[in-house]
Amino acid sequence: MGQHLRTGRPTRAEAIELEQRLREAALEVFSERGFDGATMEQIARAAGISKRTLYAKYPDKRELFAKVLPWAMSTLNWDEPRLDDAGADLPAALLAIARTAVARAVDPQVARLTRIAMGEAHHFPEFAEAAHSMTWSPRLRSVVEVLERHALAGTVVVDDPELAAEQFLAMVSGFPAMLAAFGLRRDPDDEERHLEHAVALFLDGVRTR
Repeated sequence: MGQHLRTGRPTRAEAIELEQRLREAALEVFSERGFDGATMEQIARAAGISKRTLYAKYPDKRELFAKVLPWAMSTLNWDEPRLDDAGADLPAALLAIARTAVARAVDPQVARLTRIAMGEAHHFPEFAEAAHSMTWSPRLRSVVEVLERHALAGTVVVDDPELAAEQFLAMVSGFPAMLAAFGLRRDPDDEERHLEHAVALFLDGVRTR
């Protein structure tokens, strides 16, 4: 790719476009070569900018990587499940949340970023906390809200809704996410069977006796 040269101070739109192009190029290089194998020169070339421009924005590779991965994770939207009457039907609500959680877990881009984060965790221990806030928190909130509603109605007994929500998500999406990290995915019918079984098992543990 040729160098994008210009004179004078870039406009705001140009600066935004440059940053977007730079982050996408850095993500691609880090994906292909890993943190240790990637170089600032390779990233500058992929972005079509000079090394001088790159170093002016990011003084070293570590700072660039620490910015790029959380940014990439934050751009992946999670489709909130559509819950009839705010989750009044508990089994249907949990199954809807489970389906969207698994769909995100096995998304190729999510799996790709997960592999990068796991591979470089020894360099960036802070990614563990960031990954939790960017991938688990939105889903946790949905499950917690449904469980709290049904606990108030007396249909379930849940002493710690957040802990129960985390355990539920681990049941439904933990193993599919691990498979996706290795480039594997269950057959859709088989995945649905596993989801229905996990939801039923979870409900057996929280329903009022």
